[in-house]
Amino acid sequence: MLIAGPGEDTEILEEPLPNEKARQYVERVTFAKSAIALARWQSSGKPWAPILCADTTVSLPNSPAGEILGKPTDAADAARILEMLSGKVHEVLTAVVLTIDPQVNPLCLVQVSEVEFTHLTEAQIDRYIQSGEPFGKAGAYGIQGLGGAFIPSIKGSYSGIMGLPIFEVNQLLDFAKVARI
Repeated sequence: MLIAGPGEDTEILEEPLPNEKARQYVERVTFAKSAIALARWQSSGKPWAPILCADTTVSLPNSPAGEILGKPTDAADAARILEMLSGKVHEVLTAVVLTIDPQVNPLCLVQVSEVEFTHLTEAQIDRYIQSGEPFGKAGAYGIQGLGGAFIPSIKGSYSGIMGLPIFEVNQLLDFAKVARI
C-alpha cells in the first residue's frame, strides 16, 4: 500500500495505466514508493540508510488483456477475482527496488511465481470472503492464510507470493554490498 503524502492520492498511484502490463505496473508502483520514501528521507534530517521498497500484483497472463488483479474493492469484486482465478494458473509478480545511495539510480528486480488455484465452488468463495481475508490483498487471497488451502502447487518463491522474495532480496543486497546482520 502506498502511504499518501500531502496532496497525493494513493488510489491514483496504484491504478493501472491503460494497456499497462503487470510487470510494468508493479515496477512503476514500486519505483513510486521508492521515490516517496526518498523524498521523506530528504526532508527528515535523518542519517542515510538504504531504502528497500516492494509491491506485489497478481496477473492472469493468458486472459485477453493479461489482466492485473489488484486488491478487491468490496465483496462482489473479491468474488469476481476469485472466480477468475478458480481452476487456473496465474502469476504473482513482486518488484523490489533498493536505493543504496540517494545520488545513484536504484536497483530493481521482479520475481515472478506461478500459482495454481483449485476449482472453487460458490460456497467456498462466499465463506472465504466472509472470513475477511481477501481484502487488502492483490488477487483477493493470502497464500499464508486460509487462501493457501486453494493452492495445490506453486512454481517460484513462496515468500515472493507473500510480498517479499527473501532469496532474491538477499541476492540484491549482496550485489549492492549492503551490510546486514
